[in-house]
Amino acid sequence: MSPHRTMPLPARYDLAGTLGALRGNHGPDPVARLDRAAGELWWACRTPAGPGTLHLCRTGGELHASGYGPGAPWLVEHADAIAGLRDDVAPFEPMAAAHPVLRRAWHARGGLRLVRTGRVFAQAVPAVLGQKVTGREAGAAYAALLRHFGEPAPVPAGGAGPRLLLPPDPAAVAATPYWVFHPFGLEQRRAQALLRVAAVAARLEAAPDAAAATALLTSLPGIGAWTAAEIVRVAYGDPDAVSVGDYHVPNHVVYALTGAVRAGSRESAPGRLAEADARMLALLEPFRGQRGRACQLLMAASPAPPRFGPRMPVRSFARY
Repeated sequence: MSPHRTMPLPARYDLAGTLGALRGNHGPDPVARLDRAAGELWWACRTPAGPGTLHLCRTGGELHASGYGPGAPWLVEHADAIAGLRDDVAPFEPMAAAHPVLRRAWHARGGLRLVRTGRVFAQAVPAVLGQKVTGREAGAAYAALLRHFGEPAPVPAGGAGPRLLLPPDPAAVAATPYWVFHPFGLEQRRAQALLRVAAVAARLEAAPDAAAATALLTSLPGIGAWTAAEIVRVAYGDPDAVSVGDYHVPNHVVYALTGAVRAGSRESAPGRLAEADARMLALLEPFRGQRGRACQLLMAASPAPPRFGPRMPVRSFARY
């Protein structure tokens, strides 16, 4: 019999908004399936106990967690953290109450929580693949990579649930020449960054907190502040992780807090922040310790700034 537990939910818990962090934003995700209408998530994971699949399903004010495969006991034990139910919003509430924009956003989307998966490499893969490319490019490369390393995730007895793939085994990734990734749409720079992360995956999984993981990640060539923040915000539920260098976040945050339609230049240099990032961080300073949460909330609850000019083109490095 598969392990199971039932957890009470906070009154305003936003299941889809919270668990959306566990799946990709662009196209179907081979690792996760979120059904907003049904209020359920299926999520495949490599745990310290082995591969497993977690099923989360909401019924009224309760969240039911079931696990499958060798990793099922670990997944069910950590289901509350994975679902964001260990996330402490108390330090943020007085900050939000003191700021009119955040107060309105918190009133509208106060059910959002930060997930904490405890699995660093699984989050590192889509983060590295998302460096300086469009979401469509990143999503296509991620799906292709998973199909290449494809290992089916455990399913319930009788075959219920979607057919998911496990995140790639870091040892298998580390042993792969970078040019194998080229047909997936990965150029040498991102492929080598991924190989470096895979090589230290065991040390990353053992990092005791987000700060230690960030220090190790950013010591690797090709891994900067943006990638590290994208990883630790999900793996550790870090409420202060800000995606410095993001294409959209600075404009969105600055527009929400000031009404300015552009945050400034995105041009940066080693040791120097882009004007857009510097302005965003200055505005977020009153929320230090909760800056990542403030960004999450503003991105979810505040209108995006108007767009000007052509969209970023979608490329395919697999053609070259």
